[in-house]
Amino acid sequence: MRIKNFRGFTEEACIDFHDLSVLIGKNDSGKSTILEALNAFFNDSIEKDDFCVYASEGEKIIISCIFSDLPEKIILDSTYETKLSDEFLVNKEGKLEIVKEFDCSPAKPKTKKMYLNSYAPSAESINDLYELKITDLKNKAKTLNIDISGINKSVCSEIRHAIWNQSDDLLLSEQHIDLNGFYGKSIYPQIKDELPIFALFKSDRTSTDQDSEAQDPMKAAIKETIAQYSQKLEELQKKVEDDLSLIASRTIEKIKEMEPTLANELNPQVKHKNWESLFAVSLTGDDQIPINKRGSGTRRLILLNFFRAKAEQISESQKTGIIYAIEEPETSQHPDHQKILIDAFQELTLQGNCQVILTTHTPNLIRRIDQKDILFIENVNHKITITKAENEKILNEIQKSLGILPDHNIKAFLGLEGKNDINYFRTISKVLSQSEPDIVDFELAENLGNLVFIPMGGSSLELWISKLSGLNRPEFYITDRDNQPPAKAHYQREMDSFNALDNCSAYITSKRELENYINIKAIQQHKLDFPSQSFSDFSDIPLIYAKYQYDKAEKEKSWEELSDSCKKKKINNAKRILNKQCVAKMTPELLTEVDKKDEIRKWLRIISASLKEKK
Repeated sequence: MRIKNFRGFTEEACIDFHDLSVLIGKNDSGKSTILEALNAFFNDSIEKDDFCVYASEGEKIIISCIFSDLPEKIILDSTYETKLSDEFLVNKEGKLEIVKEFDCSPAKPKTKKMYLNSYAPSAESINDLYELKITDLKNKAKTLNIDISGINKSVCSEIRHAIWNQSDDLLLSEQHIDLNGFYGKSIYPQIKDELPIFALFKSDRTSTDQDSEAQDPMKAAIKETIAQYSQKLEELQKKVEDDLSLIASRTIEKIKEMEPTLANELNPQVKHKNWESLFAVSLTGDDQIPINKRGSGTRRLILLNFFRAKAEQISESQKTGIIYAIEEPETSQHPDHQKILIDAFQELTLQGNCQVILTTHTPNLIRRIDQKDILFIENVNHKITITKAENEKILNEIQKSLGILPDHNIKAFLGLEGKNDINYFRTISKVLSQSEPDIVDFELAENLGNLVFIPMGGSSLELWISKLSGLNRPEFYITDRDNQPPAKAHYQREMDSFNALDNCSAYITSKRELENYINIKAIQQHKLDFPSQSFSDFSDIPLIYAKYQYDKAEKEKSWEELSDSCKKKKINNAKRILNKQCVAKMTPELLTEVDKKDEIRKWLRIISASLKEKK
């Protein structure tokens, strides 16, 4: 996203979001402003006071959003399927870039301009094709001696493509395609339908069971139930109307006996309310205490999950992605709930149809976040900067911003490549600790503050060499081998650097990756119809599992026809399932079968010994 002249953003700022992005900075640094700018873009939620007070008079608020993972096909004209790139609607990097300019001078601010930043033809003879109607396009083709035989001449897109394809030099350059013009108005509804839903959960909101996030799912449930019983309800309604009409008729007959003229003026009119209006919902716990009377943390936790449920319901009905923007999810939450929330958000992103953007002031949450997903926001002399957490200097600034102090409960650090590997060790240690006393339950140790998992991420491995120096705590690092011998392990150089340090131990799997230490019998316990097959030490288990899941669903496209980004999402989802649900089905015996060298137990025992030491 790019922002200019919105609240504290005088100069244009660019924010590059990942599947999970965590914004960190002091109060009033601009974290909430970024979320509000996204809300302004997606929901046209803008106010005149949003215009930056330091901007020059007459300037506009400009918010641009740039999207990847574009639809492979889209219908922009009649029933003609095309690609956004074939219509030259993407920018030079092949991404969809939509720009909105907001005019904040009137009492009611509105979108003044909306256009695409595209890399499109600018040659003088063909730079006006988007605004030409069908007759003018045919005339243009005739003037340029373009052969349009063999195409559907009633479809503008086909004529444009014929002209482009037969032109000598398109002179591609950066262009603005007006989305309020003739062409833009016709295509934007289709493009808008493909955009993700944006849902913002603010930190300073009141939380009651009458909030829309709680009421909308309940009202939807009421509506759905009433629809299921509509015929019976109509029969009941007719029965009531018939009975009332009968009573009214008898009453009129009695009136006639006493005053005939009055009876002639009376007609029974039966009115009834909408069935849905008869029901109001409030939430109570098992002890019948209304949610509105519970603590603020409980209310916020419940509302936050209603918010998630509602957003997912909308997304499922519209088949689009969703962006959750949540301010300070830790607000009023117990540390255990904070960890559950952050884990839930991380798992959402692994499913491939969701982005999560968080703001936080809590060190406990940051410890669970991959360094590459952290963005540091600073506001110095009314100039806001956004920096990735990619070097030691920025990490130190983040530490100061959060007010992180040494934690004397910590007994060991365990660095792993990412969230899925962390889930593997949390789960397998829990399984083994129940029968093997020399192995500690890592999740329990983490909750007690004795163990800190470090989600290193491949790109940030080297930073950890100096990051924990001076803390005088054992450090352990485990990475996948990835490369089959005789090739060197992918992270051999970094692991050698770790092992050269004091109080530091680094290990590399002898197999391809941690998924190769999951017994196929455990996978089959989770998925009963998963086919029996032999895995080698370097089989790509996540790929095999993802393809199995996809083929089982009998989709129209074959696995090979999917885009690389689509395959990657499905493989990431497979990793999530394998490292949590399938590892949970493991037993000590199943691990022994699959781990002949006893690597996993060896590492668990060494780390467990450090966790048992008294400090």
